[in-house]
Amino acid sequence: MSDFDLYQVPNLRRGFRLQWEPAQGCHVLLYPEGMVRLNESAGEILRLVDGQRSVAQIIVDLRRRFPDVQGLDEDILAFIEVAHAQFWLQLQA
Repeated sequence: MSDFDLYQVPNLRRGFRLQWEPAQGCHVLLYPEGMVRLNESAGEILRLVDGQRSVAQIIVDLRRRFPDVQGLDEDILAFIEVAHAQFWLQLQA
């Protein structure tokens, strides 16, 4: 991870909103210019992005829920890095 550490707290940028979309059968990230359809893993990660939990806490929470998933930490970190680069998330110290 080049841009942030595990103790930073992610939150959705202003104007972005996560919601379950029944017609799509998945979580979506809504923003003024459109919508991003999320896969199941991305939806699970973003559901925990609340401006309170650190990246480390999100990893711990998801490890508890999915103990048998190999490489989970790396997948979470990679997604958060991409979401940050796409300006979906901001990270607070």
